Amino acid sequence: MVVAHARTARNSKPLEVIGTYNPIPSPDPYDESGRLHKDIKLDITRARYWIGVGAQPTDTAWRLLSMVGVLEPKPRNTSERTPPKLPREAIPQQNPR
Repeated sequence: MVVAHARTARNSKPLEVIGTYNPIPSPDPYDESGRLHKDIKLDITRARYWIGVGAQPTDTAWRLLSMVGVLEPKPRNTSERTPPKLPREAIPQQNPR
């Protein structure tokens, strides 16, 4: 995880590297259950500092920061979804025989 200006190129040098995230599950050497874990290493004090001075995390960064307790999780839309209405031409018409 890096801190960068929003208007700089994606491949430019970041202001600061505050952590790493490995999305590939691997066994935890300290866990005897054998479950797989995704590795998140984060400098929490620096993450809180950057959030405090106005840094805007991406949705993915927000999710990871909420996992370690730096931010509150974003509320999820739990309302039931309805399918969009189709125009009359798209609805198949039944011909009486």
